[in-house]
Amino acid sequence: MTFGEQPAYLRVASDLREKIVNGSLPPHTRLPSQARIREEYGVSDTVALEARKVLMAEGLVEGRSGSGTYVRERPVPRRIARSGYRSAAGASPFRQEQTAEGVHGTWESRSEQEGASAEIAERLAIEPGDRVMRTRYTFREAGEPMMLSTSWEPLAVTGRTPVMLPEEGPLGGCGVVERMAAIDVVVDNVAEQVGARPGLAEELLALGGVPGHVVMVIERTYYASGRPVETADVVVPADRYRVAYHLPVR
Repeated sequence: MTFGEQPAYLRVASDLREKIVNGSLPPHTRLPSQARIREEYGVSDTVALEARKVLMAEGLVEGRSGSGTYVRERPVPRRIARSGYRSAAGASPFRQEQTAEGVHGTWESRSEQEGASAEIAERLAIEPGDRVMRTRYTFREAGEPMMLSTSWEPLAVTGRTPVMLPEEGPLGGCGVVERMAAIDVVVDNVAEQVGARPGLAEELLALGGVPGHVVMVIERTYYASGRPVETADVVVPADRYRVAYHLPVR
């Protein structure tokens, strides 16, 4: 087999990747053994091993203890709709957006007070150590974990009000806009930044992923007259979902 100028392990990985993508190596098929790769491609054991590592890092194959390395089933990415604030009263943006997509979503949450870290303090325009309410969410689609979110709200804004706990009280489960409006804070802007990184061990455990999988991270902040009143990190498994934005034209 004639190769170009790429390092040998990348060339081998590229050829095996193509076979996985075109179906020559279908899901649940055992990947050729290290000895077979060495023989077929005329490479060393080290090159064969590194090529397999590349495919594992890309999430195309997985190791099974005592059995070998197998081609993973490639999930068909599903949509997570994000269209910003909607005016329907009494429902969270997650509930509104997933209903619009025909998805039956549920979530669980836990809130607790803490001192703001330097990063969160900068995002909320407060001092490090100022008290915030942190709420961690796990969102599910048909029982399957699909998204994690951690939000922080400055207690200087919500403390000792009926909306101090986002998921409790008369407006529990409503979106940030409705909750803030109840305490005369008018949210007029929201900003989101989307990035990607390898998932943290605890994130992948909660989302049903494996080490090395990539997650999308949406950093969201709500503002009222330029003042940040809530910021959140939304974590989505990149191999299973696509984030779809529906933005109004003004």
